[in-house]
Order: sequence, then C-alpha cells, then structure tokens
Amino acid sequence: MAFSSGNTPRSRSMAYRITSTALMAALLCAVAPVSLPIGPVPVSMATLVIYLAAYILGPRLAAASCLIYLLIGFAGLPVFSGFSGGPGQLLGPTGGYLAGYLPLALISGWFVRRFPGSRLLAGTGMVLGTAILYTIGTAWLSIQLSLPFSAALATGVLPFLPGDAAKIFIVLTVGPSIAARLSIPE
Repeated sequence: MAFSSGNTPRSRSMAYRITSTALMAALLCAVAPVSLPIGPVPVSMATLVIYLAAYILGPRLAAASCLIYLLIGFAGLPVFSGFSGGPGQLLGPTGGYLAGYLPLALISGWFVRRFPGSRLLAGTGMVLGTAILYTIGTAWLSIQLSLPFSAALATGVLPFLPGDAAKIFIVLTVGPSIAARLSIPE
C-alpha cells in the first residue's frame, strides 16, 4: 500500500491559500489597531489592507481574512482601532463599519477577479464596496448615537473620503504587481 505524502499540487494550492488568508488576517490585526481618533469613528489603515487583500486574494479569501480578523477581535484580542477588542466593539457605534469590511472585501475582490487587468473596474468595485461599508456603518452609527442619518454621514463618512480615495489609488498602483508575484489561486 502506497502512502501519499500530501504534497500534491492540490494540497500545495490549498496550503498556499490558507497561509495567504491567515497572513492577510494577521496583517489586518497588526495594522488596524493603530488609529487616529478624530471623533466616534477613528482613522485606521484597515481599509487599505482590505483593498489589498481583495486585490491579491480575491473575494472569498479576502472576506475570509476579514472574518478571521473580526472573530479574533470579537474574542477580545485588541485588534480593533485603539487596541480594543471584544463584543462591545462590534455592538458599539463603530460596529457597522467593522461589519462593512466583509461586503467591502467581497465586492472589491469580485470586481478585481471579474475584470482582470482593468484598474478602472477594480477601482469601481472598491468604490462600490466602500459605499456599502459606509452605508452599513453610517446606519449603525446613526442608531447607536441617536443621530440623524445626515449627521452620522458627516461624522462617519465625509472625513474619510480623501483618505479612502488615496488608499484605493495606492492599491491600484501596487496591487497588480504584488498579485502577479504571488498569484494566489481562488
């Protein structure tokens, strides 16, 4: 009877996907806590990592890396902005923005995979994903702080538009070369 070493192309591919997803989740855990408090919603580089994950990993694996990050934070590890963690963060005023990371990763990654080589359409997907993130986050912020939607929008979106536009530009600039070097199968 012959035993397989488990080193088939399929098993290597699966190991590569799992490792890449875990590494992107780890990067998100390392970067997201460092934030600049400018009000109830802090400035964080988390979305930059999620845009990059979407570009490199595609929709499913990028969303998986976000889910791992959210579960780690939910468990209480200090991976959310300001080195915070626990269920209170997900249920608090910024919880909607955290939850919005999942559709951001899915939509952005889908556009990147669906339209390979098109930075314009990849950028369009990132903008759409960001709009969904903003919508979920703003609605939750409005409910949590008993603010009119327009006030929550002014607090939780408008200050972040230039920074998110710059993050998208950065990922559209470096993402293709990083993705080409890594070529992670979906």
